[in-house]
Amino acid sequence: MPHDHSKPDHKTHQHSVACDHDHDHKDDNEHSHGLFGHHHHHHGSESGNIATAFWLNFSFTIIEFIGGWLTNSVAIMADAMHDLGDTLAIAFAWFAAKIAGKEANPRYSYGYRRWSLLSALVNSVILVLGSCWILYEAIPRLWEPQLPHALGMMGLAVLGVLVNGAAVLKLRGGKTQNEKILTWHLLEDVLGWVAVLVGSILIYFTDWAWVDPVLSIGFTCFILINVWRNLRRTLALFLQVSPDPKLAAKIEHQLQHLEFVQDVHHLHLWSLDGEKHVLTAHLVLKAETATEQLKAHKEQIRQLLQPYQLEHTTIEFEFNQEVCRDQH
Repeated sequence: MPHDHSKPDHKTHQHSVACDHDHDHKDDNEHSHGLFGHHHHHHGSESGNIATAFWLNFSFTIIEFIGGWLTNSVAIMADAMHDLGDTLAIAFAWFAAKIAGKEANPRYSYGYRRWSLLSALVNSVILVLGSCWILYEAIPRLWEPQLPHALGMMGLAVLGVLVNGAAVLKLRGGKTQNEKILTWHLLEDVLGWVAVLVGSILIYFTDWAWVDPVLSIGFTCFILINVWRNLRRTLALFLQVSPDPKLAAKIEHQLQHLEFVQDVHHLHLWSLDGEKHVLTAHLVLKAETATEQLKAHKEQIRQLLQPYQLEHTTIEFEFNQEVCRDQH
């Protein structure tokens, strides 16, 4: 006996939900394929550029810590902490450039994007601990200044400008967001070393030992302000705080005003890594709907959500008298 599509039963509803989920993820897969295909084209040059920047920064950070100890300069040590943070950031960017094309799998069903959060958290903790140590060393020197080796500071500062400048030149032509962000980090390092150079020249000609701890405290406070901002954002993402409550409210409003929707509930907007967002929602339909009409509804929802470039979307349809299985 042919099935009567004019009065769909509960099985029809379940089929609709499954199709909606598959349809959205098919779109995601197509989007991801295009993204990864584009990324693959630049993968070799991007990874090579970032690798060069990493080894330059890593090698020079070691030199900085040794040089800071030999010159008795806490300003050099503070800038070494800054460079250590950038080295860790570059290390993750290098890692991310290598794994960005890996497909999602049963173990990592959303892919590998949330590794960036773990990296950011570890990076932040290291920088906070290191910065506290620098402040512990620098603040007492404001009252009991110790004259650093100014010529040694000058040499390290010049080397710092050259090394970080070379890394900037290597990355500045990069097309990816990874490379552009790292270029700005390295430009900050160049400016930091220019400040150390000016400070060391001032110490050389005036013997003002207090310049060294003042530079150190200034660099460290700059690091801590940036780390605190990033740490708050990272912890919020770990706790699955909505990345944009206004966007979530806007999407809910638009879904609520679709002509076939009676109610919207269990709408959740969260983020994989701060850039790629995930949306799930339950929509209560105004009337029993045939399969073909459900497909039309899904297409209308797809078009409504498309401008927001969501990484994953899952929309579940419920009928008017149906009890939501997620109600507690």
